[in-house]
Amino acid sequence: MTSVRFGIVGVGGMGSGHARNMPFIEEAELTAVCDIAPDALQAAVDAFEVPGFDNHIDLLESGRVDAILIATPHYFHPPIAVDAMARGIHVISEKPMAVTVSGAEAMIEAAQRSGVIFAVMFQQRTLPIHQAAKRLIDEGRLGELYRTLLIDGHFRSQAYYNSAGWRATWKGEGGGVLLNQAPHGMDLFTWLGGMPSRVIAKVRTRQHQIEVEDEASALLEYPNGAIGYIHESVNEYPTGMRLELCGEYGKLLIANNKLHVWEVPHGVRATSDTTEAMWGHPEAEQVEVSLEEGPTGHGAIVANVARAILAGESLISPGPEAIYSLELADAMLLSGHTGQPVDLPVDREAYDAFIETKKATSMDKDVEDQRITDPNHVA
Repeated sequence: MTSVRFGIVGVGGMGSGHARNMPFIEEAELTAVCDIAPDALQAAVDAFEVPGFDNHIDLLESGRVDAILIATPHYFHPPIAVDAMARGIHVISEKPMAVTVSGAEAMIEAAQRSGVIFAVMFQQRTLPIHQAAKRLIDEGRLGELYRTLLIDGHFRSQAYYNSAGWRATWKGEGGGVLLNQAPHGMDLFTWLGGMPSRVIAKVRTRQHQIEVEDEASALLEYPNGAIGYIHESVNEYPTGMRLELCGEYGKLLIANNKLHVWEVPHGVRATSDTTEAMWGHPEAEQVEVSLEEGPTGHGAIVANVARAILAGESLISPGPEAIYSLELADAMLLSGHTGQPVDLPVDREAYDAFIETKKATSMDKDVEDQRITDPNHVA
């Protein structure tokens, strides 16, 4: 096998974007599409000239695919993934991998049982500044972390939320900004800074006519006593992300798509404990960080998974790591809606019960679905 045969399950805006990217990925070939909406399925069959299936089981049993890319609404990710894995078919899931941490664990356990490759579409990891930041953290250049921060501002119009019946509903999407726009920033945040042990959150619907949150904030506590703060919103413009990690031996800042690093060679606390100068402070130096250029975006994740299947290449965004950002999102939602601190790992049964109560009050939306790919879709 010289290339991996991919099927795409869900050919809405995101799925059709992935399908358009496939011809540019040397290691991958689009060989089938699947969607439950007849018009969308026929449009994809005509556009991409591959067979179409109106249910994922028929696609999985067609013999036409080695792997699938799941781009359906969120609740369908776990059952489709588990069905594929049970048949020895490799899986890339769009983010979030699931709505609930219990659903995510079912995907991870199924992949472990079957031995298939399982990845999640966190393409932001491929960017050179994020790869460089990860290398610095793994090398221990910051030392023990004292503080973390993530400010992740997005914008979505009311028209966006009116574009599909599943959007911004508890039974269709399972959450708002925390389940849709936040996962990329929160993946980077947990990938680089680790997992907190306690979350105290506030969530609200401030601007839009939707069931779910369009704004969320949290105070974080870490096992070593460090503190953190996170804010996610779709009510801001200009948009942008600011991520800070402060440690004993330095500070890392990602802002405006640039990476800044300062080193404190003698240590922050070490200087405080030893200096005899009343107004003394540590010496700090901003350092240049070398960036390694390479393929980025959605296509880079698909190519990486294909090479993992063909030659055992290490995954950039393995499925078992993707649960961390979801765990944080679920903890923020549970804390925000109960008004109580939430310890991590999140109580799976408690979160499942919470989601079921929210789904029970969720309303149908009388809108016409529009399947339009985000113009910022990155190949």
